[in-house]
Amino acid sequence: MENQIKKFRSSAKLSQAELAKRCKVSRQTINAIENDKYDPTLQLAFDIAAVLNTTVDELFTSGTQG
Repeated sequence: MENQIKKFRSSAKLSQAELAKRCKVSRQTINAIENDKYDPTLQLAFDIAAVLNTTVDELFTSGTQG
């Protein structure tokens, strides 16, 4: 699964720290998710999507879409 969090976060002009604060997690958690080193819980995925004004489907895509 690939994620588009960094793209959406940059478009929203949010730092990793600000996104983390709004989602009540650490900046390191956001960094790990963006770098595909950690899969967020479903709740965290929904929280990130809400902060970035998008959907979970838009944030996370399977690598098979083409």
